[in-house]
Amino acid sequence: MQDLQKLQDQVKRKLTPFRFTHSLGVAEVASRLAEKYGEDPDLAVIAALLHDLAKDLPLEQLVALADQHRLWTHQVERLVPDLLHGPVAACLIPEEFGITDSRVLRAVAVHTVGATEMSVLDKIIYLADMIEPQRLFPGVKELRQLAEEDLDTALLASFDLTIRYCLKQTLLIHPQTIDARNQLLQTSKNCRQI
Repeated sequence: MQDLQKLQDQVKRKLTPFRFTHSLGVAEVASRLAEKYGEDPDLAVIAALLHDLAKDLPLEQLVALADQHRLWTHQVERLVPDLLHGPVAACLIPEEFGITDSRVLRAVAVHTVGATEMSVLDKIIYLADMIEPQRLFPGVKELRQLAEEDLDTALLASFDLTIRYCLKQTLLIHPQTIDARNQLLQTSKNCRQI
């Protein structure tokens, strides 16, 4: 297993201080949720520390890497390239950190817009990114509570919050987020709307 302290030190050198502090918060929440929902806490911490590796890349570099790795899946990404910082990070992680665990790479790749098929680790990283301690937005307190009660219900609520925010701000919504929400509603046994 990856030496977590060594990884943390390596990540610290790659991220801005703000982004590193955010990633530590995501790792803290992800570790706790992993314990609660039967996922490997070390894998959750690794994915959390690395999830925003490409977040602060210059736009031109992000676009070039998305082109290089053929990551474009929808026109929305051309208009809002930052939506690809998760998939770009997942491509950079093996090169820069030697981490090739597909579970980690997948969780990093889908943490921005979600996916129709999400593993427990995927859901944990997506949620931990939204509810880490520095996040302050209307509904985050309730979302944190839901994450402690039921993972799928919290994920549904997080999709709903994201969609409402985008609608209110007149922002584009990635269709993958809507597809992920719809799939979750259709397949989750425990998912309840709030």
